[in-house]
Amino acid sequence: MPDQHTNLPNIDRDSFKTPNTQNMQLTLSTHKPKILLLYGSLRERSFSRLVVEESARLLQAFGAETRIFNPQGLPQTDTEDASHPKVQELRELMAWSEGQVWCSPERHGSMTSIFKSQIDWVPLNIGGVRPTQGKTLAIMQVSGGSQSFNAVNQMRILGRWMRMVTIPNQSSVAKAFLEFDDNNRMKPSPYYNRIVDVMEELMKFTLLLRDNKDYFVDRYSERVESAEELSKRVNQQSI
Repeated sequence: MPDQHTNLPNIDRDSFKTPNTQNMQLTLSTHKPKILLLYGSLRERSFSRLVVEESARLLQAFGAETRIFNPQGLPQTDTEDASHPKVQELRELMAWSEGQVWCSPERHGSMTSIFKSQIDWVPLNIGGVRPTQGKTLAIMQVSGGSQSFNAVNQMRILGRWMRMVTIPNQSSVAKAFLEFDDNNRMKPSPYYNRIVDVMEELMKFTLLLRDNKDYFVDRYSERVESAEELSKRVNQQSI
């Protein structure tokens, strides 16, 4: 049988692994999926918060455990260090979660600074642990005017940058102030039905991926780099 690496002279054979189901965890966890929800407004009647609260109710009905982070009091990045209590709270919730929901208002054609600041406080690596890598993500936005997708498009890029698995479905609620009653509950509508769709899809992806997230994000380039770093460390001469 010919060597499969013959025509791949650049490949590090020790780091090259053929994907297969044998390396996957096929016995799935039975605990409730842990979902963190973030919103992007500090208004007393924040419609991104109200959408997140409706989403949390749906996720709980689907069998998830949910936590909502309140960004009130979170400092802007570079104005405090990571020991700030709100920063610590956010990072602990990021590490706790198996999936996330992000919802931001669209302001001046983009996500709000309140929302972006939350993500800016979460580095890709904390003490050797990547708090968001491989976790599932659902994205939504609310608008004061006609339907738009600028914020969700930006959040989809941001989710990829944070190495998350962003589900295909998404929600954009236009004229959000018309979609909630006096008790701050969302009215029946196609917008509400879409949110149900998004939360259902998030649950399915989370149940499917959470036990195998480390396998799915195990990368050849990082295995090569790790091998090279190990070799340098082991073979370095004592000074």
